[in-house]
This record gives sequence, structure tokens and C-alpha cells, in this order.
Amino acid sequence: MKRFNTEGACNPSKHYMVNIDDRIEYIKTLVAAGKYFTINRARQYGKTTTLNRLRRVLSEQYNILNFDFQLISSADFRTEESFVKSFSRMLMRKRKSAGIPEDIIETLQGFISSEEKDVTLSMLFDTIQTYCEKADRSVILIIDEVDSAANNQVFLDFLSQLRGLYIAREDSPDEIHTFQSVILAGVTDVKHLRGRLRDDEQHKVNSPWNIAVEFTFDMSLSEEGIKGMLLEYESDHNTGMDTVVIAKLIRGYTEGYPYLVSRICQHIDQDLVPDVFSDLREAWTPYGVDEAVKILLSEKNTLFESLMGKLINYPDLKEALRNVLLKGEVLENLPDDEEQEQLRMYGFVRNHENNVVVSNKIFEMRLYRHFLGESAQANSIRQEAASIKNIFVEDGWLNIPLIMEHFIKSQEQIHGRATEKFLEQEGRERFLTYLSPIINGTGTYSIEPQTRDRRRMDVEIHYLGKRYIIELKIWHGERYNQRGEQQIIDYLNYFGLTTGYMLSFNFNKNKETGVKRLQIGDKVLFEGTV
Repeated sequence: MKRFNTEGACNPSKHYMVNIDDRIEYIKTLVAAGKYFTINRARQYGKTTTLNRLRRVLSEQYNILNFDFQLISSADFRTEESFVKSFSRMLMRKRKSAGIPEDIIETLQGFISSEEKDVTLSMLFDTIQTYCEKADRSVILIIDEVDSAANNQVFLDFLSQLRGLYIAREDSPDEIHTFQSVILAGVTDVKHLRGRLRDDEQHKVNSPWNIAVEFTFDMSLSEEGIKGMLLEYESDHNTGMDTVVIAKLIRGYTEGYPYLVSRICQHIDQDLVPDVFSDLREAWTPYGVDEAVKILLSEKNTLFESLMGKLINYPDLKEALRNVLLKGEVLENLPDDEEQEQLRMYGFVRNHENNVVVSNKIFEMRLYRHFLGESAQANSIRQEAASIKNIFVEDGWLNIPLIMEHFIKSQEQIHGRATEKFLEQEGRERFLTYLSPIINGTGTYSIEPQTRDRRRMDVEIHYLGKRYIIELKIWHGERYNQRGEQQIIDYLNYFGLTTGYMLSFNFNKNKETGVKRLQIGDKVLFEGTV
């Protein structure tokens, strides 16, 4: 029986996975055109899975040399001679599958056994040219995990040799024989590496991979692709799930980040029965998706550790992202900014209409939890809410009006008539901090990104399979308030809900604080004012 996989590459005979035929066809067109390119995507984004499938497909038409640079030690990159010896050994292991002639094998053996210090990259590439000329089919070079070598001058020189032969081939295709296509895969886009092209050029730098074509294919998993994977699972398990609804929810949480998609599915399949649900039929529901997300947000994994590690390395960018999420500030996308580029490269942020946004809702939710946990006043707020959390739950339902009432009273006790500075800079952060221990362990919350700005923020709470919408907003007058009421009613209609909540942070000295109930058509709104 197949399983969902989050450890290493996926195998379609063993694992449920999204169909990637369109991705493979796109790459095949680049290979057929003789292009050299890099597949640089975040970790656990399906690069190795893609390369494994690609190798099998391309081997029907080409000789394939596929290597993993993780298997080359740092010592092998230390000198040109050691790299040539190591690369020759890897070539030797491909002698049968890639049809390497015996005279080429003998030359490679000579490189490996040589004690001379003058075994060079140029000698290796002369041998590669001879092999490409004699080979019965065009040769494709595929290298995975090129990040392992990116900091080594020898690797930069290796790329320069590849580039040199590529340029020479374009000028003299009948005389120069080299790889039909070269595919490098890793997190780092080696096209942007800079290095000295010769030892005597101490100050002259250039990219050794500037001949690479852009790889523009979107490798995130589409809603339709996720649905196809779920249909395959459904044919095996007959859970009765609505694959359209579940695929839409998972895509909404993850934006198609492959690891996160598979991890949510894995938790539903393996971890919710019988602890949360009696069977898989109950688990493969919107409630089950929310429960799987709750588990995912609470676990430690290498992806989240990498995210937090990057934020530690870039404290200024971390503070900027904190202000984006909690205060609704705008962070301009700067393509040449090194710190932003690092987070983009690792898949944690993306460019949206020339602004930096967090890549998906899962990363956002994890960051909210992290930022609120670091808040200077967070402990006292959390402790106060946690001490009375049981009064806010009635028969499995959250009493949101009561939560708002207690929050308003607690803030008045601390701040009196709250200042404008507090309301704008800390108000929403304090409410989210107050909310967190109340739903912790049972529910989660997320922020609708299209509403997150300096004026309003819609909080969507998931609690025991139920959904609650709270609009947090800065008071800007009665007319704006009425517009906000209509917006949340539209939101309730979208989700099929009858009750919504608004919490306003009001600067007016004569404001009336507290919570009141409004009936607007067939909807009920509870409006709180701080």
C-alpha cells in the first residue's frame, strides 16, 4: 500500500504524489534545445524527485551522467587534482549505464592512480569531449545538491570549463563535442555565483554560469494536482472525502509547498485515527485538515528550523517581517538585497506586487506564534488569559464575546484609557497574545493576508471543527465602521456563517468601551471597543 512521504525523494510506485508529467515535458524541451540551466528551489521542494523521474525518462533517448555532489567530500574540492580524481571515479561508476568506451575508462583510471600534481580540469574536459564525440547518443549531465560545492573555487573553475565548452560549441558545433544539456539542482542559484576565473585575476570577477537559461516552471503543487493525488488515495481507501474541498483547503494553507502538502496529508492518514477521529472517513474532512495543521505547527522539523535560523542571522529583516505581520506595514521587495534574497531562495518569502510577503499561511502561522512568544509583555498577558481559559468554552464552542469583554477589561486595567500609540502599535498584537493560550492545544488561528494592513486584520479561528471570524480594526469613524460591518458580512456569507465579531481599537476620548450585539439582516455581529 502506498504512503505519503516527507523523507527524501518520492517514488510513484511507493508514495502518493502529485503528477509531474507537465514539469518533465517542460524540462525535456529545454534539454532538446541544448540548454544549460539550474533548478534552484527551496529545500524539500521536489527537486530530487523531479531529477529521478527525469533521469528515467531521458535515458530512453540520451546517455545520462547523474551525480549527487553530497557524495563528494570537502577534501575532494580542496584541489583541482583531488576533484578530477573524485569526478573520474564517479564517471567510472557510470561506465555501463552511460556507455563509456574502454579507452575513456583507461584514461580515467590513469587520472585516479596518478601521483602527478598536474592532473588538471582541462585534461578531464578533454577526456569528456572525446567521450561525447564517441558516444552513440548525446550526453546529459545532471548534478544534484550543487550547494555542497558552491563555496569552492575548484567548483567555480569546473563551471567555467562547462561554460567555455558551451560557448565554443555554439561557435563551432562541428568541432566541439560536449554535453547536450547540463542540469544543476540545489537551493542556491549558481548562476549568481561570482568567482575569479583565473588565479592571476585577483580582482576580476564574473559569473561562471551566466550561459544558463532561466528555469521558470512553477514547481509548487496546484490545487488540481493535489486533487489528483487525493483521488488516487481515495481509490485505495474509500473514505468518501470531497477531494475538491480538501485539495482547496490544503492548497490554501500551503500555497502548494510540496513538503507541507505531503506533511498535512501524512498527519491525516497516520496520526488522527483513533486519537482524534474514529476512522479515516471522519479524518478526511475540513476538520481533519485543521487538526493536521495544528499538529504540523507544533512539531519541530528541519524546514521550520531553517526558517528560524535565517531570522536569527538577519535580525533587521526579522523585525521588518514582524511589522508586516503584526502591524500591517509594507516591506518593499528589493531584488538585490542579500537578506531578502536568502529568504526568497529558501522559499520563506516571495514577491507579491513588488512587496515582500511570507510564502504561505503555514509559515505565517508559525511566525505569528514565534513573534508573539518573544513579545516583552507576552508572558503576563498569556498567564492572565490561561488562568481563566475554561470560562471561554461552552459545549465545545468558543464564547468570542466573552473573550473580547475580558480582553477589553484587562487592557483598561493596565492602560486606563488607552493611548493612540498603544492602540496602533500594540493593540492587535496584545489581542492575539491573549487569544493564543485560550485556543492553544485545541485550535489554531490564521490571518487573511488581503485584510492585513494598518487599518484592519481579519483573524480566522479554527476550533474543534468550527470557524470564527474576528475583524480587528483601528477606529476611523462611523462611516468606515459601517463599511467594515459590510465587509465582515460578505466574509460570513462566503464561509456560510451566521455570526461574526469585530474588535475596534478606538482613539476617541469619549468612546464607549465594551461589547454590544447587532442584528444586521440575518447576521449577528458582536462589536467590541477598546
